[in-house]
Amino acid sequence: MREFLVWVAFRPRTYADVMDAWQSHCPRYTLWEDALEAGLVELEAGSEGLGAARARLTDGGRAALGDT
Repeated sequence: MREFLVWVAFRPRTYADVMDAWQSHCPRYTLWEDALEAGLVELEAGSEGLGAARARLTDGGRAALGDT
C-alpha cells in the first residue's frame, strides 16, 4: 500500500493512469479499492469523464506516508 501511495503522490495521476498501472485480475482485491475504502485516496472529478479524473492523496493518505 505504501508503494501505491508514494506512486500517487509522486506526480499528478488520472484514474486511467491508476487503472493501467495497478490493474488486478481480481477486482475485489485491488490496492485502489483498499485505498479508497480506507480514505487514503480520492478522485477529483473533471469535465472530461472518469478516466481523466485526478487521483490524489487525502489528508489521511499523506499522514500514512508521514507527509503531514
